[in-house]
Amino acid sequence: MQEAIQIRAIAPEDNRALAQVIRTALAEFGANKPGTVYFDPTTDALYELFRTPGSIYFVALDANQVIGGCGIFPTENLPEGTCELVKLYVNQSARGKGLGKLLLEKSMHWAKINGYTQVYLESMPELSKAVSIYEKLGFKNLPGPLGNSGHDGCDIWMLKTL
Repeated sequence: MQEAIQIRAIAPEDNRALAQVIRTALAEFGANKPGTVYFDPTTDALYELFRTPGSIYFVALDANQVIGGCGIFPTENLPEGTCELVKLYVNQSARGKGLGKLLLEKSMHWAKINGYTQVYLESMPELSKAVSIYEKLGFKNLPGPLGNSGHDGCDIWMLKTL
C-alpha cells in the first residue's frame, strides 16, 4: 500500500466520485443489474445516507482523488447487535494492493467499538474476488438474506461475529 493513500469519513463532495467508483466496478464485473446498488438512488447521495445514526462510510483517497470506500449501516430488521457492511468498492487501478481489506478491517473495527457484535453482508458471484476476501476474514455463508437491504439482486449472504 502506498503511503499517499488517505482514509477518512465521507464528505459531501465525495458523492459524485463514489457513485462513479461503485457503478464502474459493478459494470466491470457484469454486476450492473437491477436489485443492486447500481440502480439504488442512495448511491448518488452516500454522504446523506451515512448521516444515519449507527452508520459510517470510509473513503480512500490517493492524491485527493476518491479511489474507493466501504461502510457500516444499521440496515432495517437485522438481528440485534448486527450491522451491514455496505458498498465496498475500489477503483481498478487501486486493486490488488490490500486497500479493500484495509477498508473492510477499518469498517469492522468501527462497528465493534460502536457496539455491534455481528457484521452481515450481501454480495453476488460476479464479485468472487471480494467474496474470497470476506471468507479469509472469517465471514460465513448464510442460506438466505437477513434484514431489509432492498437489494434482491444479491444472492450471497454472509455473517461474521466480531
